[in-house]
Amino acid sequence: MGLIQIELFTTLDLVAQAPGGPDEDPAGFPFGGWQAPLLHEVTGAQIAAAYEKTDALLLGRRTYDIFASYWPHQEGGQDNAFAALFNSIPKYVASRGQVDLSWAGSTQLGPDLPGAVREIRDKHEHVTVVGSLNLVQTLLRERLFDRLDLWVHPIVLGVGKKVFDEGAVPSNLTLLEPPVASPKGTVFLRYGRADGVPATGDMTAPDRGLGAEGGGR
Repeated sequence: MGLIQIELFTTLDLVAQAPGGPDEDPAGFPFGGWQAPLLHEVTGAQIAAAYEKTDALLLGRRTYDIFASYWPHQEGGQDNAFAALFNSIPKYVASRGQVDLSWAGSTQLGPDLPGAVREIRDKHEHVTVVGSLNLVQTLLRERLFDRLDLWVHPIVLGVGKKVFDEGAVPSNLTLLEPPVASPKGTVFLRYGRADGVPATGDMTAPDRGLGAEGGGR
């Protein structure tokens, strides 16, 4: 069984909508392209490293359309490494509507999305999900992911689609690597899905060291 890794750019208030540009998701969202002023070579290197083992892309309809209109035309340019990778590996699209699958290697998934994702995981070693917030909500809800990569940027938007919008269920995660910040303040966090659900406890219990004698007052 392979690994499913979600890649998301987010703000401090966990908005992940339209980081790339004003036309990425223009319907009523005033901050399209919020990531651009915060880009740095440290973040770029982290993103490149995150894709190194990718052997398939799993995308929502909107992200797929953006990628399909851009990456087939970028080989030989400054983004050649990404273009060569994305153009050569299989692409799976989660959509209920009709999709233009002319981008080589593209396949539309059927109506049983969780079942289709499980089949993809069995076929590939490293499946990467980019953006695709509606799809991400399904993966979170079904616990169909193994890693969650977040680049948390030092801004607050107050509006927009969030990472944990409608797919959040009680889950444990574990930090897989020490957080690394770019000089512009963007922090890279890599989490792995863990077993079980969040536990509860008493913060004033003696074994927590937070009671009256432990400085809790």
